[in-house]
Amino acid sequence: QVQLVESGGGLVQAGGSLRLSCAASGRAFSGYAMGWFRQAPGKEREFVAGISRLGGSTYYADSVKGRFTISRDNAKNTMYLQMNSLESEDTAVYYCNADEWMSDLRAGVPDYWGQGTQVTVSS
Repeated sequence: QVQLVESGGGLVQAGGSLRLSCAASGRAFSGYAMGWFRQAPGKEREFVAGISRLGGSTYYADSVKGRFTISRDNAKNTMYLQMNSLESEDTAVYYCNADEWMSDLRAGVPDYWGQGTQVTVSS
């Protein structure tokens, strides 16, 4: 079992920045690909970014490329999402997730989900 806890959400003005964190506990953190999804009101949950087990490969949705950066610190069992140049369209609940396989993670069927953290961007 892996437990995931997100933090760092909040209210920010358009053009601003936030950094989300996802702290993991349980089984070996480095054994899992990690990622972020988000869900806006009235919309389906969508993939935002993913990072491989050792951090060597990263993946981004087209809508956040160049603005968001995913990273991880396996020594601290923590994953991060640095979000810059935030737009009102980025307003959503952000969820971190974990799976042994990146393909499952990006498909939205990972083994583990966090409880989510709200990000609100005011225009």
